[in-house]
Amino acid sequence: HSSSTAAGNHHIVTRKMLGSVVSVATRATRVLAPRLARAATVQPTPLHLSMTRSMSTYFTDQHEWVTVNGSVATVGITDYAQDSLGDIVFVEIDESGTEVAQGDVCGAVESVKAASDIYSPLTGVVDEINEELTSQPGLINEDPIGAGWILKIDMADTEEIKGLMSAEEYETFCKSESKD
Repeated sequence: HSSSTAAGNHHIVTRKMLGSVVSVATRATRVLAPRLARAATVQPTPLHLSMTRSMSTYFTDQHEWVTVNGSVATVGITDYAQDSLGDIVFVEIDESGTEVAQGDVCGAVESVKAASDIYSPLTGVVDEINEELTSQPGLINEDPIGAGWILKIDMADTEEIKGLMSAEEYETFCKSESKD
């Protein structure tokens, strides 16, 4: 009997305890609000070279990244893009087996701020889509060039890669775009 009374007591919150929690939250808000306001005005920073995964990572002027493994290209949106969009809440991707041409819309991401189309950086067939994004679209924010990949394309023409940007070219592109 005494153990059930003790177990029930841990749910009781006194006014004094609640007052302490409210006091801590109020102080935290006073300290953090100005910092958050300043952070909201900071422009997204472009992808830094140290963040690239390998020499075979390429970029588009629509802020998609591409890594190549044989004839399969893995595609996602860059850190710059996800940072600009904010919290991603929905992802729509063409189904596996869909033929795509370079520059075609092959999906879309929606965030709390905006919606943005995803453009196929290469011609080929959608080989695989990241099913995890259906239930966890925020993976794109958490790890855009890792777990947040969007789709894989079996490339029809590997020569198209030559038209994509290197990490250095993409970083320069982002700097020039943020000046506009």
